[in-house]
Amino acid sequence: MGLYLDPPEKALVLCVDEKSQIQALDRSAPVLPMMPGMPERRTHDYVRHGVTTLFAALDVATGEVIGSIHRRHRAAEFKKFLTKLDKEVPANLDVHLICDNYSTHKAPAIRKWLEAHPRFHMHFTPTYSSWLNQVERWFGLLTDKKIRRGVHKNLQALERDIRAWIAQWNDDPKPFVWTKDADEILQRLTAYLDRIPGAGH
Repeated sequence: MGLYLDPPEKALVLCVDEKSQIQALDRSAPVLPMMPGMPERRTHDYVRHGVTTLFAALDVATGEVIGSIHRRHRAAEFKKFLTKLDKEVPANLDVHLICDNYSTHKAPAIRKWLEAHPRFHMHFTPTYSSWLNQVERWFGLLTDKKIRRGVHKNLQALERDIRAWIAQWNDDPKPFVWTKDADEILQRLTAYLDRIPGAGH
């Protein structure tokens, strides 16, 4: 929470993660548009045309997103994404990355890359705390507004749509703002855990 509420000077704080297994789905029949008194209708079945992965970094200060699409989500692809971030973030800024504990983020190749790029600092969210990573909220918007209702006859069409949505978002980016301070969040979490037998706290 400290990085969100009191970010370091001369530094960029980025929430980073990958949205994997994004499916290019084509409906077996055309989607029928909404009409007066009639909701949008679509078939329940679909044809799969493969999957892709989006690596994304959300700037917590501005809401801007840097994205990179790959067909796989191994350490090799994450390293390519870090290299892209290194090129796009001004050289005079430190880069603080908020990530989850996915093994890809801690692979030997990534640790070696970080050693060679000392301005990059990794901060890992606790296990089962994906809600602390704001890019997850952005992924939710991407899913709701673009992917879930989309019809994509191939992977290229899906990837084109994702890139277009990122560009559209960055035309008018909006940072996510915490509505509660850290103490309020922890108090509510403690109260919630108190109601769960054997929560281990």
